[in-house]
Amino acid sequence: MNDSIPSVSVTYACSGNSTRANELGMRPMQERAWDKRGEQFLLIKSPPASGKSRALMFIALDKLHNQGLRQAIVVVPERTIGASFADTALSNFGFWTDWTVAPKWNLCNAPGTDGGKVNSVKAFLDSDDRILVCTHATFRFAVDRFGSDAFDGRLIAVDEFHHVSANPDNRLGEHVGQLIARDKSHIVAMTGSYFRGDAEPVLMPDDEARFETVTYTYYEQLNGYEHLKRLDIGYFFYTGNYVDDILRVLDPDEKTIVHIPSVNSRESTKDKIREVEHIIEELGEWQGADATTGFQLVKTPAGRILRIADLVDDDPGRRERVAAALRDPDLMNDRDHVDIIVALGMAKEGFDWVWCDHALTVGYRSSLTEIVQIIGRATRDAPGKTRARFTNLIAEPDASEEAVTEAVNDTLKAIAASLLMEQVLAPRFNFTPKRSDSGPVEGADYGEEGYDPEKCNVGFNHDTGQFHIEIKGLTEPKGKEAERICREDLNEVITAFAQDKTAVERGLFDQELVPEELTQVRMGKIVKDRYPELSEEDREAVRQHAVAALNLTQKAKETVLDETEAQTNGSTALIDGVRKFAMDVRDLDIDLIDRINPFGEAYAILAKTMSEESLKQVAAVITAKKIQLTPEEARDLARRALRFKQERGRLPSITSQDPWEKRMAEGVALLARMKAETVSG
Repeated sequence: MNDSIPSVSVTYACSGNSTRANELGMRPMQERAWDKRGEQFLLIKSPPASGKSRALMFIALDKLHNQGLRQAIVVVPERTIGASFADTALSNFGFWTDWTVAPKWNLCNAPGTDGGKVNSVKAFLDSDDRILVCTHATFRFAVDRFGSDAFDGRLIAVDEFHHVSANPDNRLGEHVGQLIARDKSHIVAMTGSYFRGDAEPVLMPDDEARFETVTYTYYEQLNGYEHLKRLDIGYFFYTGNYVDDILRVLDPDEKTIVHIPSVNSRESTKDKIREVEHIIEELGEWQGADATTGFQLVKTPAGRILRIADLVDDDPGRRERVAAALRDPDLMNDRDHVDIIVALGMAKEGFDWVWCDHALTVGYRSSLTEIVQIIGRATRDAPGKTRARFTNLIAEPDASEEAVTEAVNDTLKAIAASLLMEQVLAPRFNFTPKRSDSGPVEGADYGEEGYDPEKCNVGFNHDTGQFHIEIKGLTEPKGKEAERICREDLNEVITAFAQDKTAVERGLFDQELVPEELTQVRMGKIVKDRYPELSEEDREAVRQHAVAALNLTQKAKETVLDETEAQTNGSTALIDGVRKFAMDVRDLDIDLIDRINPFGEAYAILAKTMSEESLKQVAAVITAKKIQLTPEEARDLARRALRFKQERGRLPSITSQDPWEKRMAEGVALLARMKAETVSG
């Protein structure tokens, strides 16, 4: 295995702001959500550990006591997450009442199947009690049986809202759509990752437009911690059996969650029980199981006893005992309660273990959402915890394998996840066009020389964690929805781009690539498909803002990639990188930004992480595909050629030395040829 090279390393300021509570006991994110408590449809986008569960408690109690709603139903994806909504004495911290759930109405703790719990939902709806907690599945069955009208006058709070999808086959999404259309319930939706791994939209645009959004970024959250200063994210490749090499990345001195591979993945040995046993053997000598918790006790070569929680065990009794020990509220604050957790399908979203230093995942997860959730297990703030990391172990492609194409796909997905996390963890970008009357934004720091009216400026507000960047030729959004997308949803656009297999393949390995084919054509198509209701001008504005956010992050990383200041300057490394790039090019303009390959830096890291032989093999598999221009891409090129003509007074030339002008001309020629063939029959 190669040395561990983080593909992303972000250092934060530890200002303590995100953990500081106001007079009602609310942290900053919760206060932001509380200000919108009167909204009928509220969407809270906020990272793990930012306090979404408690934010919901505050809002739900206000809706029950002051807004006339009869009941609140909290819907969570799996039973273990129900613990996040257990009784909470909010009045101890300044709030005017407490959150109380009668034991019989926390159906996550009730025995039996989800289908059998539907009768309990009906009993609750007919009662005078106020709060129920159940799983997504129980709620789906209840709506199926009783209809959406049974939930009139009630608050429906959906945790981990990314499980919802606008796809007609998604039952939870269908039920949420029915409740929105009926317009007689309130909905609070909460998620740490408002995108799905399958690229399906979470809500249809007209439904989404009805939600008021509260956004709290990863940067705000992590920058405002007291203890956690640094987060490393990396994907690393191995050959052979992963268990033989796991101690190269698994440090027994770090509190670690190990997610072993799905039995359907290439990395799996197809014997999950033996894999866990093998990991234990690698760590040391087994000493038996703890009679109370069920944790495996392992003596390391150094003589230390490790307490390992095995959540892979097929015996439901043993596994439930271990899970219960991990949920024990009396022991959650004990750092020495458990050392390593080994899981397969458990211990992901909503799983709270503040002491986790390292989330180690073997095998690529098909969902970017799942990766974001797993990383969230390690990004809790805790005393003495200054660094956290996520590692994704992936099998190197092997030329002798029949599944070499699958291996290449896993590699591309890992890169996509890395690109996405860079954007998720970065400060928010606010772009404005550079004009003669442009001026500084209040609160922004423009560096030692201050704001210069003669050039494009890069400012940063250290309190809000937001960039202000001026770009020549930038298209501004005109409509309210486009403004909202540019302000709040650029990461969702970038996610869709990073999930576009053609874009990733060409960006990494096409030697003849013209970057504008990705930044203008592919990104343009993604924006058009995602937001068909926007005007062409607003779609172009969204495209430009998304490309600028993606490429400026990449160029900033390039400037500090090989410099020690990335480690010493802490949270200013990215800011310094953006400033340095802006100074090097004298003036930022959108044409320059469009000419940057968004995957250039990802390839540089891949080349350091993967063996040269495997890298060549991946390149060979991808370049063997004949990439042809589609009719839709030709039409897009022709539209951009028309814009070129409006600006230059002539059409692009197919003999031009400029590769992008030549590509536009090829698009026009192909479109003309297709029209001619259609006419001739």
